[in-house]
Amino acid sequence: MGLFKDKTLLITGGTGTFGNAVLQRFINTGLKEIRIFSRDEKKQDDMRKAYCNPKLKFYIGDVRHEDSLRDAMAGVDFIFHAAALKQVPSCEFFPIEALRTNALGTENVLNAAIRNNVKRVIVLSTDKAVYPINAMGISKAMMEKLAVAKSRVAGENTIISITRYGNVMASRGSVIPLFIKQIQEGQPLTVTDPAMTRFMMTIEDAVDLVIYAFEHGSPGDTFVQKAPSCTLSTLALSLRKLLGVDNPVKVIGVRHGEKLYETLLTREEMAVAEDMGGYYRVPADNRDLNYSVYFSEGSHEVAVREDYNSHNTDLLDVGGMCELLLKLDCVRQALNGEKVEV
Repeated sequence: MGLFKDKTLLITGGTGTFGNAVLQRFINTGLKEIRIFSRDEKKQDDMRKAYCNPKLKFYIGDVRHEDSLRDAMAGVDFIFHAAALKQVPSCEFFPIEALRTNALGTENVLNAAIRNNVKRVIVLSTDKAVYPINAMGISKAMMEKLAVAKSRVAGENTIISITRYGNVMASRGSVIPLFIKQIQEGQPLTVTDPAMTRFMMTIEDAVDLVIYAFEHGSPGDTFVQKAPSCTLSTLALSLRKLLGVDNPVKVIGVRHGEKLYETLLTREEMAVAEDMGGYYRVPADNRDLNYSVYFSEGSHEVAVREDYNSHNTDLLDVGGMCELLLKLDCVRQALNGEKVEV
């Protein structure tokens, strides 16, 4: 954490699951100041009271409005850009809102960061940006393209990198708290498709990924963490086993914009990805617009490796999923008989 000593960190969308996890990791480090930028004054007030720490500063604003970033960005050394619309069904019905926040909002953040000579920006993306079929994923894919394009302009002055991660377990709006709530209320567990798979990451894994990208990223790099996955059927059975219940499982069908499985890296990205142990690093494609160079000679071999997706990664069984679930606060609360809020 030496790189953060006496520095100022700005977290956009900082009142969400990720922002709270970053605070828990960083609030007692050598950081001089942590700035929380978001639209939600109630969540900011709750966070202010919960932490009661003088190094924590709050800024009301919206990434859609570049002017509101001006004061929050002044004197900032590093940015974790987490502000986003994340719910797939709502983005399907209001796709322009996803575009405004996830893509154009990112453009505003990056422009402001470059103007203010911010040293590093980590942009948070999602597996849904890979082979996107829904508005949320499309807006995040566009966000990634904007970040890579801006990284070419900013270079080493403001190093812009991307992290892409899968399902963050027990994050806002995710299925695990919903399943627990259904169990506690004696209702059936509503599964969209029992064979559907999702990458499984804890929020601590997500923070680790951002820190890894911060420490190792070059302009335009994309980082993913190797992660296990499980089927929704396995997830439901694991929660029933841990909580000692036999609630029925009810298959309700796939929702708007959902995939059977998610992908963290395309075949084309896997062809150039650097295996860094627990992570993959995908460098930016920095070819220029002089495409005539490639009429007779390509830049690299045609991708022959398969993509990296939640069907071909390590698939957890009930035992493995139970072990992972026990790391979650909401699961431990349920085991202690406490009510879990979705």
